[in-house]
Amino acid sequence: MAAITLRHIVKQYGDGFPAVNDVSLDIADGEFVILVGPSGCGKSTLLRMIVGLEDITSGDLEIGGRRVNEVAPKDRQLAMVFQNYALYPHLTVFENIAFPLRLRKSEFSEEQIKQKVEAAAATLELGEHLQRKPANLSGGQRQRVAMGRAIVREAEAFLFDEPLSNLDAKLRGQMRTEISRMQRRMGTTTVYVTHDQTEAMTLGDRVAVLRRGVLQQVASPRALYEQPVNLFVAGFIGSPPMNFLPGEVHGNRLRLPFAEVEIPQHIASRLKEGSLVVVGIRPEHFEDASVLEEHRRAQGVTFDVDVDVVEWLGAELYAYVPFSIQGDVARKLEELDRELDGEGMRTQLVAALSADSRVRDGDRAQLWFDPSRLMIFDPETSENLSHNAEAAQEIDRRNEQERRASIERAHQRELQQRGQTVAAS
Repeated sequence: MAAITLRHIVKQYGDGFPAVNDVSLDIADGEFVILVGPSGCGKSTLLRMIVGLEDITSGDLEIGGRRVNEVAPKDRQLAMVFQNYALYPHLTVFENIAFPLRLRKSEFSEEQIKQKVEAAAATLELGEHLQRKPANLSGGQRQRVAMGRAIVREAEAFLFDEPLSNLDAKLRGQMRTEISRMQRRMGTTTVYVTHDQTEAMTLGDRVAVLRRGVLQQVASPRALYEQPVNLFVAGFIGSPPMNFLPGEVHGNRLRLPFAEVEIPQHIASRLKEGSLVVVGIRPEHFEDASVLEEHRRAQGVTFDVDVDVVEWLGAELYAYVPFSIQGDVARKLEELDRELDGEGMRTQLVAALSADSRVRDGDRAQLWFDPSRLMIFDPETSENLSHNAEAAQEIDRRNEQERRASIERAHQRELQQRGQTVAAS
């Protein structure tokens, strides 16, 4: 295992375009870090530079404290799992997993190779498939074979490049769990690239959000969700995505399309009378006022809306409410929508209500929200004016404590399982 350090990494192609622009990132020994962002943000390029498949234009890359900018990929002691799995179709599962060991000629005996392959296969529940060919396996099984090949190398770090994008939704969920369990058990430093923010939020110890080759924020999933530093991070993290509304400053009040709220004191001094801001509120922070207890209703703001469309999903209900938006805020949100691969649907509010709600298409409904959950963004700089750096640091500190405790629990379970196996034999 090894820490990975990136210092001011730049990747510039022949036309001068910086695919990766001045990225600095410290990945701790044993940490699981996600690189996430929309298509073309530079995340896969950054991963390929770490493994050595792309040259670094400038900056320093260190693995285990050793500078490796000019070190060949085979000498970096890294194992990469590709999007297409890169399996050899003419070889059995056993031989596919054993392949990196056979490349290290005469370093391992046949018995040692057999032991390593069978151990990896047992970890990934592939024991009964060792003599099958990749063409006869499911997508999830082929993915596990690719992971097995990485495991037997006993690499210092695992690198994953969108490994689940070819799987269906149900299998992606199962494989996310498998990858997370494997990483906790082995404690291997892992860098994982995805454009799927659900994968990022469920897998990573920390998540690095990239935009146009520039690192926007690195934090735990919870800190990204609760304390995004700018409009882009706020819009990318969360499903359904955050609602962005125009807000107009009037004294100590903020006028929204549906309601007025008081501006928090620590933000008020940074806002000018009559100025426009972007106000963010997550869909799950709305409630149907008709099903709320009276004491909760009194703690927030209620407002009446005309509901356009409702989607009932069993555990929750999505209500879509259209609104109009103009001027600078509209242009800013249109630009953000394009970057997030959106479809121009930012002029509707999405409220994720509880399944108890009886709101239906075309209803006049009363919704509720807690104004303390609002985020306020500068439309010119995209900065989150309500960002609390101390709160974000505290979330990350707790996240690191939980990560260490989780790894320790995984190690204890592994020792118990080994003891039970020995006792049974």
